[in-house]
Amino acid sequence: MSCIRKEPEKSRSEELLQYARGQKVIQMNVKLLGLEGDPDLQFLLKGGDLLKVLSPSWKKTRYFRLQEDCKTMWRESKKTFKKNDTFSLDDISAVQMGRQSEGLKKSTEEQVEDRCFSIIFKSRRKNLDLIASSEEEAKQWVKSMQKVVSNLNNLSRKQKTEHWILSCLRKADKNKDDNLSPSEVKSFLHLINIEVDDEYMEMLFKKCDKSKSGTLAGEEIKHFYDVLTQRDEIDVIYGEYAKTTGFMSAQNLVDFLMKEQREKATLADAHRIIEMYEPDEDAKEKKLLSKDGFLMYLNHPDAMILNPDHKDVYQDMSQPLNHYFISASHNTYLMEDQLKGPSSTEAYIRALQKGCRCVELDCWDGPDNEPVIYHGYTLTSKILFKDVIKAISEHAFKTSQYPVILSLENHCSMEQQEVMARHMSSILGSALITSPLSDGMPTNFPSPEELKGKFLIKGKRLNKLEDTFAEAAADDNDVTEEEESNDEDVQKEKSTKKKLKLAKELSDTVIYFKSVHFHSFEDAQKNLSFYEMSSFKEGKAMKLAEESANAYVRHNVEKFSRIYPAGSRTDSSNYNPVPLWNAGCQIVALNFQTPCTDMDVNQGRFLVNGKSGYILKPAFMRDVATEFDPITLTRGDWLKHKTLHVMVISAQQLPKVNQKKSSIVDPLVKVEIYGVPADVAEKKTKPIDNNGFNPSWNENFQFDVYVPELALVRFSIEDYDSISDNDFVGQYTLPFNSLKMGYRHVPLFNKNGNLLPSAGLFAHIMVLDAE
Repeated sequence: MSCIRKEPEKSRSEELLQYARGQKVIQMNVKLLGLEGDPDLQFLLKGGDLLKVLSPSWKKTRYFRLQEDCKTMWRESKKTFKKNDTFSLDDISAVQMGRQSEGLKKSTEEQVEDRCFSIIFKSRRKNLDLIASSEEEAKQWVKSMQKVVSNLNNLSRKQKTEHWILSCLRKADKNKDDNLSPSEVKSFLHLINIEVDDEYMEMLFKKCDKSKSGTLAGEEIKHFYDVLTQRDEIDVIYGEYAKTTGFMSAQNLVDFLMKEQREKATLADAHRIIEMYEPDEDAKEKKLLSKDGFLMYLNHPDAMILNPDHKDVYQDMSQPLNHYFISASHNTYLMEDQLKGPSSTEAYIRALQKGCRCVELDCWDGPDNEPVIYHGYTLTSKILFKDVIKAISEHAFKTSQYPVILSLENHCSMEQQEVMARHMSSILGSALITSPLSDGMPTNFPSPEELKGKFLIKGKRLNKLEDTFAEAAADDNDVTEEEESNDEDVQKEKSTKKKLKLAKELSDTVIYFKSVHFHSFEDAQKNLSFYEMSSFKEGKAMKLAEESANAYVRHNVEKFSRIYPAGSRTDSSNYNPVPLWNAGCQIVALNFQTPCTDMDVNQGRFLVNGKSGYILKPAFMRDVATEFDPITLTRGDWLKHKTLHVMVISAQQLPKVNQKKSSIVDPLVKVEIYGVPADVAEKKTKPIDNNGFNPSWNENFQFDVYVPELALVRFSIEDYDSISDNDFVGQYTLPFNSLKMGYRHVPLFNKNGNLLPSAGLFAHIMVLDAE
């Protein structure tokens, strides 16, 4: 049983009590962040002028300042009909010093390098490129923003909730008198995504207005907060085990952990939990856990639904590469659609930050003998090949240390292919694999562990790898052009049948991933070496997975398969990757720039194992004699039937979908199983009217799961609408075998795959062997 050391939090909300005593909201937010008297925070609160850069000819001075919530950055806008713009520090991925962004490199000169910095956002939002008046000022902005963003990210879930509620209180207190009138209370309830009828609101107000003054002040505001944040479901659970004068003893806690959470626990484990999470010093001294301490423990990430042992790399990483599912991106350079959207090095950076381990480069001849990357035969913008390699080199191993595969779609002339090879060699250096790891001819792939920090090239090769050891040279420079076609354009289709002149320098970089055309499983088994792999358009791959499932699984035991979206997906939509994983396909490439359910599922697949981008396939998919067929599910020793019981209990602090003041979420919860066809299922709760703050369902669902090794569980919350499609609120997807049992909080991601700071779902999970 593992526990994380942390500083104890104050009981309930001392910050709300301080608000009640008339302390300014800004002071409470500063204290919550642990930045009282901090000069960097004061610098941001004061703000200053910065030069905003959009292009070489568009550079305008704008005033930037951190707002009183210590979370929202305000920037001045000169547009007549546009309100002054804001963005949340929660949306910032990084703040980078210098001319590192693509925009600053294109739009500024080297002499302003020391004055430049960029704000990189988590979503598809464009970078904010800025120039300060001096190097010292630029460093101050970067240092200050990095500090506040870091402190915000390190807040506990309870602290994030309080920070959010304080911000809503500030907005609701229109006259800034530190009191709440009935109308301000109603405004506050709307802001926190809950609507109550006037009669209930009046009753709640009178209950808290002990002074009969007609406003809430002092202790009344704290009481109002306590009533709002009361977790009745937690009270019930806690009450079942709090047998020692209303508190949980260490033994009571052990009983709860073993019976409800199905964890092995000792008194020593219980004592550690009490020491870390109990906010009341008297209770801690007596080795007791209060209800507040119990809730703090349940809200800790290691006590949530994802098995904490699976957060770090826990799988065997010494197997051959083809024994893993690998996180892969399609047309990685695109920020938007496939026809006219921008290409950018930022798209590579964002994919790599998400743990992607296989990126695609569509290479074409460019001016000045410099190859470019773009989607051929379209109006997508072009970027330099060398700039892409530089960006990949810099960001490849920040999220994961495991190897990155560069999938080259080569349309360049011989001369520019040689330039490509030189750029990769000079920029990637010794990290580029240009010969087998072993001295002789390899007979299998190396492992992810052996290839840490390395780059592998997938592309065409002039000859077989075996020939290099036999000192045999290719007769000429002709190879069949790359078989994959990323659109339905007739001209492009015809080009796939032409011969491509391939430069030896580029050919020699292809070691473990030689692209070849697929004819049949029998042909591949008979004629292809282990390193010769094929790319399949999604339609062809889906057909093979449905009609020849076991053959496809066996093929992928020894060979590699890469799948890519159909050319008809010009909007950069995605396909469901699950059927291809079920067939053992390792590289199932998706459009990472497009938020959708398919990307949610992909994120869930690669959520575990340290977000390394490599997931070990089940043992029955690594056996050349496997009888596994995901379609028919012929019973074998590998088949272990499980039953999943899910009780959807409640949710907390759901975000508004529609930011209109009158809009309140009507949430419902869907629980879905993704996996082999026999396991695919969906069940949903009834909607709760007008309550996104603390809705409660208490609904039970049951699922039969036949292949748990391949199954994923997705929890999603939607805003119910009786006359149109429901709106997405949040979701969380994780592997079935990474579920923790018992009472668990489920974190929620927004549509872009980023964590919603204070929102969550509360459920009870039980996995049993089927009878």
